[in-house]
Amino acid sequence: MSRRPNPVDPGASPLHLFGAALRRMRGDVPLTRVGKEILTDWSRIARWERGECLPHADSVRRLDQFLHADGFLIALHRAVTELNRLRAESILPDQDKGESMERRRLLQLAIASLGMGALGGAAADEPVRRLLDLVMNSEPRSIEDWHLACADHLHALRTRPPAQVAADLLVDLLAVRQQMETSTPDDVTELHRVTAALASVHANALTRLGEHGAALRWWRTARQAADASGDLRLRLLVRGEEAGHGLYGQRDPQTVLGLVESAERIAGGPAVDLLTTRAKALTVLGRHDEARTALDDLLRLASAGIDADSFGFWSPNQIRFAESWVHAGAGDESEADRAREDVLRSTRDYQYSANVRLHEALCTVARGGVDHGMRQAATVIDRLAPAYRSHHIIETGRMVLRAVPRDQQDRPAVGEFRELLALAPARRSG
Repeated sequence: MSRRPNPVDPGASPLHLFGAALRRMRGDVPLTRVGKEILTDWSRIARWERGECLPHADSVRRLDQFLHADGFLIALHRAVTELNRLRAESILPDQDKGESMERRRLLQLAIASLGMGALGGAAADEPVRRLLDLVMNSEPRSIEDWHLACADHLHALRTRPPAQVAADLLVDLLAVRQQMETSTPDDVTELHRVTAALASVHANALTRLGEHGAALRWWRTARQAADASGDLRLRLLVRGEEAGHGLYGQRDPQTVLGLVESAERIAGGPAVDLLTTRAKALTVLGRHDEARTALDDLLRLASAGIDADSFGFWSPNQIRFAESWVHAGAGDESEADRAREDVLRSTRDYQYSANVRLHEALCTVARGGVDHGMRQAATVIDRLAPAYRSHHIIETGRMVLRAVPRDQQDRPAVGEFRELLALAPARRSG
């Protein structure tokens, strides 16, 4: 019952690609043992490996955990499921345009089967590499086109569901890596900058999905690419982004402060991007006086002027958002209200809008209005479509919940909001 199935051609169909990846990751583990661990009959797993059908998402999660696939099987299953949906809806007709779309989807599948490899990771099976060669047939892009792609992905991150953003980014991340291999030294330097930007957006999207292990690997890729570019502003920008997103359940707040200090050593002193994160991390740690001091330093430094980055990451909203966070955490209602309204007037980012409204609930709780604060926070999350309930937003909701005094944790409104948070994570489909 642990017999090896016949070889599966991963290029035959998306189902066969999933089956080949599953067979590779299972290695010498008997089918019977896998079945016992994931609560499924071994013969069903054999059918999955032969490409006859797809497992349910719950089975894939158990497979991924048992086989230590580090999210690879989950990503691949998601992409295969999406391609099958498109086919069922006749979105991919047998025409040139449809074939082009299918090739793009197959590329996403191939990347997923490589584990969304962080630009130069471990080797993969040769059949999957041959599939990449088959589906990757694009002309090199100009540097201007790459900058436009970065701007498009940033816009998507701020306006679209994070799962959709992450899936679309994979194609460009592989394409820029391939283009580097045949580019001039000057273009390679600029492509390192593009890679740093794209990898940062991808890590951001993965953080929004709560896929922290994968996000941390992409932050590392972004740092390495920024360092290779020699662009000090970009090196600090990437590190600031990484530290800031770490506050959403990805890292311990004290670790985040360590990242800020490390980046400040590279900068030779405080920087605006880093001070926003320092102030927020101190608030999370309950060190409100120090947080306000960091905020004062931030505003003083920003008043001298800020050099915006060429990709469009930086926005003055980041300062106002930090003000909202710090003042709300300290229960300073008037200052928190002012900062929140400033953000809401000027942002198009759904996540900023939702989170500053959650800051309002945080401030209410900090001032003693537990029941009202719980209702405010629940209203913010209820109004979001499920695909937009990012991990950042849910984690900010948890910050509101953590602000409730211990002796009031049993209040009905608190229990209802806790239950809502448990049910509300963003869907993993684009």
